[in-house]
Amino acid sequence: MIPMLDYLFLGIVQGIFEWIPISSEGVLVLLASALGKVDPLQTALFLHLGTSLAVLVYFWKQWKDVFTLKDKPLARFILISAIVSLPVGFLVYKFVETNLGPGLLALMGIALLVTGIFQRVRISIKLGNDALAIVSGLFQGLAAMPGLSRSGSTIFALSMGNLDPDEILKYSYMMSLPVVLVGAFYLAVTTGVLLSSWPALVTSFLVGLASLHLLISLSKRINFSIFAFAFGILCILGALLSFLS
Repeated sequence: MIPMLDYLFLGIVQGIFEWIPISSEGVLVLLASALGKVDPLQTALFLHLGTSLAVLVYFWKQWKDVFTLKDKPLARFILISAIVSLPVGFLVYKFVETNLGPGLLALMGIALLVTGIFQRVRISIKLGNDALAIVSGLFQGLAAMPGLSRSGSTIFALSMGNLDPDEILKYSYMMSLPVVLVGAFYLAVTTGVLLSSWPALVTSFLVGLASLHLLISLSKRINFSIFAFAFGILCILGALLSFLS
């Protein structure tokens, strides 16, 4: 498989997995590592830019209301959540980046098991808008850890508020945009990952845009926790085999 096809494949995976409560980042790190990419974590993080652009296009009417402050509660929520997510996510990213040893696979497996738990647990707490933004931003920042699903984590956190299911999905997807844009800019400036990953970026945008509507509908009917549990167990078993070998 030539490198261009490798990147196209990774873009397709990101475009599909981003919308469901399974860590697209965790899956991409494993696949990028298997394909021999030099910086699998950076590649996985950067590809979120493509699906975030799909969020911008898909929810364009809602973004217009945010940009014009017509929907002030949503604008305030996105701002507060981003302020919380950025420093938390940066610290998590730097920790994982400097600890890419044999234990990463086990760490990803544990994170995926946590993702599965997030899909099973529902909390009856009803937080106000600002408190919900802080909690959701914290969970989104922690999801910079490969294996911990961003959508799964934020959906779990958003269930603590007074939002209906459609609003939970909308808030979960929209709150990612400013954080991913800042993260992608940081990676482009500091690593040059933009130059090597653009085919996957374009593919993740196109596939993500095409699949978003379908996967929003499916996410209301299918429980993805079993997949997160199974994938997490496989990661942990793989890590054990690596330690024993």
